[in-house]
Amino acid sequence: MSSRRRHEQAPRRAPRTQEERRAETRTRLLDATVECLAELGWSGTSTTEVARRAGVSRGAQQHHYPTKMLLVGAALEHLLERQRLAFERAFAALPAERRNVEGALDLLWETFRQAPALALMELAMAARTDVTLRELSIDINERIIAVILEVFHRLFPESVDEDTAATLIRAVFAMFVGLTLQHSLDDDAHGHQAAVLGRIKALARLLIPDPA
Repeated sequence: MSSRRRHEQAPRRAPRTQEERRAETRTRLLDATVECLAELGWSGTSTTEVARRAGVSRGAQQHHYPTKMLLVGAALEHLLERQRLAFERAFAALPAERRNVEGALDLLWETFRQAPALALMELAMAARTDVTLRELSIDINERIIAVILEVFHRLFPESVDEDTAATLIRAVFAMFVGLTLQHSLDDDAHGHQAAVLGRIKALARLLIPDPA
């Protein structure tokens, strides 16, 4: 078959709609913002740098997200959804014998040690002395807990009552934040974080039976 014939038979892609172009631009801006936060932290992230990394004009960036706070808030929601989907795919891909609460905690610990999660912690530390940032940091922390709780109920339905589950998730979240900060300093050179994680998993197995 000639190249001309193949070209004539190839299906033509429909031109992108305006909404599709807008969505693509927003995604590029949000991905670039997450990248900046992970690499540069809150203080080093600027709308100018985000626009440069996203390959869009400053005008386009300001059209979609007029302020840095709006841009970062949208990026964190974008990041949270992306990590939720990645966690659920990773859990589903585990061997059957590891699709339990221990496997879930291992994956959650892995998520906490990744650069985007560390950026969220740096954001929380910056919010301690930045009143304008504090509300956003509090809101995103609550969203993280809500998403973890939602995923927990989906993976382990009827394992514990709702109030107990909410308290346990907050406790795990607080412990993982502390463990992650320690791990970022010494890379668990002496195995202390691994030992704590092992105890957390052992206790969780007593409370949360394996899914049917």
